[in-house]
Amino acid sequence: MNPNKFSFINPKKFPFFYGYIILFFGSIGVLFSIPGQTVGVSVFTDPVKDALGLTRNQFSNGYMIGTLLSAFFVTKAGVLFDKFGARIVAFFAATGLGFALLLFSISENISNFLKTSFNTGSWVISFVIICLLFFFIRFCGQGVLTMASRNMVMMWFDKNRGKMNSISSITVSLGFSSSPILINYLIDKNGWELSWQILALCLFIFGILILQFYRNKPEDFGFIPDGFVKKTKKEKAPVTEINFTLKEAKKTRAFWMFGLALSFNSFFATGFTFHVVSIFKSQNYTKEEAISIFLPISIIAISISTLANILSDYVQHKVYLYVMICCGFLAAFGLLLLNQSYGVYLLVIGLGSFSGLFAVVNAVTWPRYFGRKYLGEITGKVMSFLVIASALAPSLMSYCYTKLGSYSYVSYILIAFLLFLTIGSLKLYKPEK
Repeated sequence: MNPNKFSFINPKKFPFFYGYIILFFGSIGVLFSIPGQTVGVSVFTDPVKDALGLTRNQFSNGYMIGTLLSAFFVTKAGVLFDKFGARIVAFFAATGLGFALLLFSISENISNFLKTSFNTGSWVISFVIICLLFFFIRFCGQGVLTMASRNMVMMWFDKNRGKMNSISSITVSLGFSSSPILINYLIDKNGWELSWQILALCLFIFGILILQFYRNKPEDFGFIPDGFVKKTKKEKAPVTEINFTLKEAKKTRAFWMFGLALSFNSFFATGFTFHVVSIFKSQNYTKEEAISIFLPISIIAISISTLANILSDYVQHKVYLYVMICCGFLAAFGLLLLNQSYGVYLLVIGLGSFSGLFAVVNAVTWPRYFGRKYLGEITGKVMSFLVIASALAPSLMSYCYTKLGSYSYVSYILIAFLLFLTIGSLKLYKPEK
């Protein structure tokens, strides 16, 4: 198969290692997944639910169902990544996300048409529509486009994998932190329908750029990771990379402990972001005070991510897992003690540090521990864990508050889960065949 098909770009003719182009566009690719991420969806929550006549709980449950459905298909997308490569998979993910946003932009019209056709005013029709649309944007955005873009960068680097991921993480963190403000500005200026159409157009344009600049692996062009020219057959160095299949990886303690630790962050960060104003309001904080904590969280996350990425080429990754668990305890106790001023500091430090380490482990650890050959299949399975965790969080936190009267009850669940991770990680070692 021609690795340059449909493209005018030839990596062999670049005056420098093409992996740096991969780093740039792979990072941009993760940013283009924002419309399918919680941080992108949450800005549309109020205008869309009101337009469709749904309550906040109905909208949250639609988000949960659509996200859960997408989790069952993400692993299959990882298999397609291993078979067809990042270029093809990311292209279809970006264009698929664009079409899903177009459909979301006319969801009110679709809902009204179906209600008229079936002669009913029931909310169920709007609910079914958003479940299906959330499935598409979560699968294409949070799932496939993110996975393909991140994995592609990891395929092009080995010894410098951590350093390159530090650059990517800074870009992605800054983009995610600023995206709610930019999207909110877009909605204020153009309305939610046109805003989604503008984002869809941007995704279609980026789909063309994916075909032009994305490339699957350096070996397709006579390179090896990090940019060294491949040696001749006589001088060829022995291959030392050990590759695990998903079936083999699932038999290791490392796969489950790292995967579940990442799922903790996905659960906590998603649920917290989704209900942040309500969480702080329940403890007598203002909306401005609630939103203001994202800045220090982002600063801590970027700082930790940069340092940990650079050190990841030299430090055993199980150390990162232990630090992540400790940060998880800080965040969980911070939520539990949010009525105290020091609870806010615990929450900010814990969540910021965990998020920074998450960016490292989720990108660098998998190829480091399990090789690159089946990277898509393995990370696709892990991504399904993250998607399921992010789907359950908003509804579970909502019900803790509405039924039990406090968000703090979630902390007890989180602390129990962290204790399980602590015990399970005590005898963790890098897998060997």
